[in-house]
Amino acid sequence: MTQFHHIRLELAREPGHPAGAPDEGYDIVAPLDADGRLDGDTQRAEPGRGHVRRFSGNQTVSQGQLRHGPGGRWLLDMDEADAGDAVGFRFGEERFAAGEYVSLSLPSGEQHTYVVARVVEV
Repeated sequence: MTQFHHIRLELAREPGHPAGAPDEGYDIVAPLDADGRLDGDTQRAEPGRGHVRRFSGNQTVSQGQLRHGPGGRWLLDMDEADAGDAVGFRFGEERFAAGEYVSLSLPSGEQHTYVVARVVEV
């Protein structure tokens, strides 16, 4: 049975952040199946439940909705006009469990890797 979970993504090690940046990332509420994978059918059935918060330090930078689109694409659709939407790289294939890594592509073409810091059922 699919349940909604709070997923905390923190910036992983990369050039400019050799130790990562646990104070930079995203909080996502999303439906996960028993294997910890995103469930597109549940997200489409309950689109208002999947949401996103981008954070930096202790501040919310932007908020938005989690969207599941054509071809299995997952989008972090940020509300603010100046906040770029992010597309999950192969999110449909990824397992969201603490310690796993996922990547997001930004509108600028930059891609960043995030560690799944925690996953808690909501």
